This record gives sequence, C-alpha cells and structure tokens, in this order.
Amino acid sequence: MNKQKIAWCMLLLAGLASCATKESETPPKLYSMTQFMDIVQINGGAFSPDESKLLISSKETGIFNAVEIDLKSGQQTAMTKSADNAIFGYSYFPKDNRILYGSDKGGNEITHLYVLSNGDVIDLIQDSTAKAQFYGWSYNQKLMYYASNSRDKRYFDLHSVQIEGTSEDKVYPSTVVYKNEKGLDPASISNDDRYIALTEEITTNNSNMYLLDTQSGKTELLSAHEGDVQFNPQYFSLDGTKLIYLTNEGSEFMYLASYDIATKAKTKLEEAPWDIMYSYLSRNGKYRVVAINNDARTEIKIYDESDGGKLLKVEGLPEGDITGVNISDSEKLMSFYVSSSKSPSNLFLYNFETKEVKQLTNTMSKEIDPNDLVAGEVIRFKSFDGMEIPSLLYKPKGLKAGEKVPALLFIHGGPGGQTRLNYSPIIQHLVNHGYAILAVNNRGSSGYGKTFFAADDRKHGDEDLRDCVDSKKFLATLPYIDMDKVGIMGGSYGGYMTMAALAFTPEEFKVGVNLFGVTNWIRTLKSIPPWWEAGRKGLYVELGDPFTADSVALYNKSPLFHTDKITKPFIVLQGSNDPRVLQIESDEIVANARKNGVPVEYVIFPDEGHGFVKKENNIKASEEILKFVDKYLKGA
Repeated sequence: MNKQKIAWCMLLLAGLASCATKESETPPKLYSMTQFMDIVQINGGAFSPDESKLLISSKETGIFNAVEIDLKSGQQTAMTKSADNAIFGYSYFPKDNRILYGSDKGGNEITHLYVLSNGDVIDLIQDSTAKAQFYGWSYNQKLMYYASNSRDKRYFDLHSVQIEGTSEDKVYPSTVVYKNEKGLDPASISNDDRYIALTEEITTNNSNMYLLDTQSGKTELLSAHEGDVQFNPQYFSLDGTKLIYLTNEGSEFMYLASYDIATKAKTKLEEAPWDIMYSYLSRNGKYRVVAINNDARTEIKIYDESDGGKLLKVEGLPEGDITGVNISDSEKLMSFYVSSSKSPSNLFLYNFETKEVKQLTNTMSKEIDPNDLVAGEVIRFKSFDGMEIPSLLYKPKGLKAGEKVPALLFIHGGPGGQTRLNYSPIIQHLVNHGYAILAVNNRGSSGYGKTFFAADDRKHGDEDLRDCVDSKKFLATLPYIDMDKVGIMGGSYGGYMTMAALAFTPEEFKVGVNLFGVTNWIRTLKSIPPWWEAGRKGLYVELGDPFTADSVALYNKSPLFHTDKITKPFIVLQGSNDPRVLQIESDEIVANARKNGVPVEYVIFPDEGHGFVKKENNIKASEEILKFVDKYLKGA
C-alpha cells in the first residue's frame, strides 16, 4: 500500500502559463541514471519482540534483501544475501527473533513464505506452483496466518500455523481455517480468532463484504446494496463486536464505517473529500491510524483514542508525505517513512513518550544535490467533454527565457492506477536531461471518486486516450514546451496507452516508450494468471470478455492488429518472466512494426517479470530510454 506535510498548489492553466514565463534558476548539474539509482530503496518496518530493532527490505546491494536496523545505533545488518531473487522481510515472530520473509523466482509472482531461524531457511509452501500471502499473527501471538492457492490455483485458502514450541522445528504444519471455494477472499480476522471478514469482487467498481463465524460455520452477507458500491474490511474492534470497514455507499469517496455484529447497525465514522485508503488500530487500541489519498499525496492522521480521539501532531519532520506508519505492540514507538517527489523514502522513529523524532536512514545519493531535483506540481486541464483531468507536471530547471524543451506524457499502469507525488528515478532522470514530464491521471484513474474511476469502462483506448491527446492543449499553454517534440510513455496499462496512441492517433506523438505494455487484449485477458480468478470476471466486465462477442471490440482496440498505422519510432522494454503481459506480446508488435520499416528498439530482461526489481536492470532500462528519446525526440 502507498500512504503530508506539503500543500501542493492546484494551479489554473492561465496561472501556470504566466508563472512559466519567468526565467528559471541556475541550470542544474547533469546526473547519470546510475547516480539517480544510487539511492537505497527501502520499505517495510516490523518491530522485533523487544522493540530494539526494525526489520525492513533494502535494495542497497542492487536487489531487495531483508535487513535489520538497530534502533539505538542505527546499524544495519543484512539478514539475507540474495543475489538473484528479491527478498522482502515481513516480520519477526512475536516472541523470538525468527524472521518471516517472502520471495518469488525472477519476478514470476509465485511468492513463497520462508522462515529464517538460526541460519536455516524453511519454505512454508511445499507446492512449488503455489502462491502465498502473509496475513499476520493472531492476537494471542500463538498462530501465524497465511493464504495459499495450493489446493486450487484459482482461490486462496486461509491457513493457520501453531508457532509456539516450533523454534527448533524445520517443519511448520498448517491447518486450513477457511476453505475458499467461491472466490471470497479473507480480509481481516477478529482478535479472538472467531470472525473472518471476507470480500467478493463483483466488478472493479462493485464488491461485497461477508462475515464468517468460524464457530457456527455460517457466512453472512453484510453489504446488500444496489448499484456499484465498494466494501473493504479494515479491522475488528478490540472486543470483536464491530467490523470497521471502508465503503463508498452513497458517496463519491471511500469513508470509514462500522458494522455492529449483534445489532447489524451501520455507522459512519469518518469521511473526507477524498478516498480514505486504509485505517487500523494499534495493538491495545490507544491509537487509530487513517490514511487519505489527498490529490496524489498521502495524508496520515493519527488519533489518540485514550485522549478522546485527539489528533496527534508529530513535530520536527522534514517536508514530505508520511507513509508506512507502524506502531509497536507496546504503543511507545512508531516507525514511518517520509518522502516526496524530490526525495526518496527515509525511515523515521517516533517515541510517543519523549516526543523524540529520530531519522534512521539517509537514502539519497551523496552525489546528487537535492536542489537539482524537481518537485511535481498538481495541475488540471479540461478534456474533450469538459471532464477535468488531474495531472502532475515536472518542469526542467535552469531554462533560459524563450527556451523550449521536448515533453513526454507519463501514463500509469492499471488501468485503475494513479501516478502520485513519489520519488521516481526515471522521471527525475528525464527531467534532469531536459524533458518536461506530464504524468496524466486520465479518466479511470483511482483517487478521484467512483464516477471518475468508472468513466473509462469499456472505453479503453478511446476516451482515456483522448484525455492524453487533449493534454497537449494544456502543454501548448506552457511557453517552454516545443510542441513539435511531444512523446508518450508508460508501463503495463500505460504501455498499452503508448502503443494505442501510436496506432490510433499516429500523428499526435513523435515517439513512444512502451514498458511491458499490453498490445493484444484478447491474448492478455485469456492468459490471466489463475490466482486472479477472484477478479477475472470484474476485469471482463470492465474491459470485455474475450470468450464472447466482446472479442471484436477487444480486437479493434488492440494495437497489435493495427501496426500498419504506426509510423513513429518506439522502444519496448520487457521482462521474460512476466506472467501478466507475456513476452510474446512485445515480440509480435516489434516484429510487425519492423516489417513496416518503423524504427523500433527492443530491450529484453531475461531475469525480470512485470516491472523491473533489479537495480542494474532499472539503470539499463532508463539509459536505453534516454538514448532513444535523445535520438528520436530531442534530436528530431
């Protein structure tokens, strides 16, 4: 999950254009992608049982490994030393220093759970073809919960593992607590282990919420409703009498509500003019954490429930968003990250008793002057039908009066994703080398209400693409943009939008940068990984069912079948182990375009999946992209 101290200006077009005419500051130093990637990507933050250490995942060696941080000295110790497959540290065991982590093979997304104990590594998932997800520890700290699709590759059963008295064991037998036979996925477990909240994805805009009573074995629908409504269980009250959940029932945005199990009464607890992303209670209920998706930023609120729900303020923090908040079991310490579009995530520690804030990491490369980086600005423009499209603008520094630069649209994945104000090495690299970036959160993006989210359903490659094309009208209001040099780039669904732009609006963009993008919707939707079964029908409702007459529309919106219309150069970057967008997708569109004489460059990473996790591969990908756009866009 993504989770704010900066209030970004939302500028009108005219205001932005007038500001842009001012002469900028001193030109920045130019940096290589190696320097931009010479940050240390980190995530996670689980406290050890004695709360003297934190377990995180760190990419300091070039690939993620589990790392332990001593909270007193700040010393970091690598707990795993993988050189090939990314490892993500999840948690210490509740009462000892055994470590639980997850890892797949080369990005194939078949994640297994591993226990690291006294130097021994135990794979909890015996089926090599099964995928697993860690669900946490029971409140009494005697059980580990995880979900696995070992029994049926389509669905995830919930398992429990007795962890007391197993510190020396190398076998961790599990018991199936909930057999998932209908695609109802476990979401939350009550403290007494009696109740399990379940979710059902009907479509990408519509879901249901159920309550399983493990004592009676009965499953009850809690969310009877009409129309498109989302329900997302968050946690149970400490006494297990209420389920706290998110919903947008009767609202554009997700808000926090409670369901009383005995009386069946529903009560709204908290709402905002944006989506609430998640909420949870600290172990003993002293603090309640709420995260809000505030216009592409994460806004965190921490309430002191022991003081009448008073909003807690943490003083002395650097500028940026607070994310990844984790409160220790004693409720004395809190770890969290601070980041911005100019700064990668850094880990901090807060002591609730002394009010002390301690920075535990410094992840930015010492070779980069932060003043040379560019902060993203939230802007909005009106599209063809008057719909307002939010976007993030990155303007190169050091422009002289009258100077014009090339621009690239940056399109997120999804299709229901959202480009946020996070640090992006690839964006900073391009901006540093003289490219303006406009990250378009086209219709269908999350974070802007359910009407906006559903606005591209069955209109992919059409109305969302028209948003991207119409963004050029906004770019034309900026005096520093060379409108003869505008390209488009994106990954996954953004890669599809890139190829759709080149195929269906062939004269609008000078180049395309396609990172593992869909080009044949019929094949992609037919080859959905089996573990996506719970959401497969929802995707078919949103995008089209390839096994029905919808295949005609899917054919018409698939760039692969329209490569004869592509005339502009493009580059494709693809992982061989990608289970979502198969390599053959990229192979075929590259081959077809080359037959037509279109300049195409193709970079394959044999050890990557859907997205590149290895540092060296990310560096190579960005270097190849810069060489390509320098040649075919800037140099055109």
